[in-house]
Amino acid sequence: MTDKEKIADELTETVEMMDVSVDTDINSQQRNHREVELRGWNEDKARKIAQDEGVEFTDAHLQVVQLLRDYYRQHGVSQNGRELGDMLDKEFASQGGRKYLYQLFPQGPVAQGMRFASLPAPAHSEDSGFGTVR
Repeated sequence: MTDKEKIADELTETVEMMDVSVDTDINSQQRNHREVELRGWNEDKARKIAQDEGVEFTDAHLQVVQLLRDYYRQHGVSQNGRELGDMLDKEFASQGGRKYLYQLFPQGPVAQGMRFASLPAPAHSEDSGFGTVR
């Protein structure tokens, strides 16, 4: 084997060992970015926020918060609060839907739930000038 062949083989071997793949899928990149954003949250933070707002944080609250966080992980910031409210209503229909959710989150399952989840609230979901999706 000549020096050129030896160098070519070593180069080929080196390139094959390197991970040169690049994620070019925008949706995948956005999901990965949201995953990083979500890492800083934990249940203790939610409990602290709830305590500051006079709410005793329970496992029922945690279910709603985790659902909101999963939604954010998959879809990002919702375009409007109604979309999230409808999703929560449907998901918790067997427990009473919106009525049940308002018992858990007196300031609104979307607005207050997003605060407990440490997530940005959808546009106009807390602006009293536009009405609220509480």
